[in-house]
Amino acid sequence: MIDLYTAPTPNGWKVSIALEELGLPYTVHTVDLMRGEQRTEEYLRLNPNGRIPTIVDRDHGDFAVFESGAILMYLAEQTGRLMPSDTKGRSLVVQWLMFQMGGIGPMFGQVGFFHKFAGRDYEDKRPRDRYAAESRRLLAVLDGHLEGRDWMMGAEYGIADIAIFPWVNNLVGFYGAGDLVGFADFANVQRVLEAFLARPAVVRGLAIPARNKPAG
Repeated sequence: MIDLYTAPTPNGWKVSIALEELGLPYTVHTVDLMRGEQRTEEYLRLNPNGRIPTIVDRDHGDFAVFESGAILMYLAEQTGRLMPSDTKGRSLVVQWLMFQMGGIGPMFGQVGFFHKFAGRDYEDKRPRDRYAAESRRLLAVLDGHLEGRDWMMGAEYGIADIAIFPWVNNLVGFYGAGDLVGFADFANVQRVLEAFLARPAVVRGLAIPARNKPAG
């Protein structure tokens, strides 16, 4: 049994999707970010960075894991699924996982801020345009890699896809930044995003936690 502390964000959805894909039993604890519940003393004992998501693996000595990429790797290694076991295959997955965490997540998040939220009020559009240009470059990298591939690793679906595509979906969906970054130019990314969103486990994972659900 796993306790999942999460919120309805791309990083949170990575873990709920992985848990659904793996069929692991888990209990959801919604962390209300607007109320600052991620900064409570109780939560910081589990995750000193004060962010979501966090898991606590009750079957392995109440072991807590924070940072979404680290959680995906932990779950894959515990189950022997969603990531190759050979050194080179594992390295390829980790490379794309780092690509998401170091590039896609931060850049798409900044686009969301400057396009959808408070950044709209800024007269100077250079920050927005800088992040939009970098997001477009990252999408081009993805699109080139996905040429001739079903998923990030080829025929095999795994944690690299689970890490990347909630962020792509959020960029064009919730953030509404598809036109800003020229998303229509990236046919391979669109194709794989559609396949990703059609997976039943992804549909279930994206519904967790329910929005406006109280913590507990």
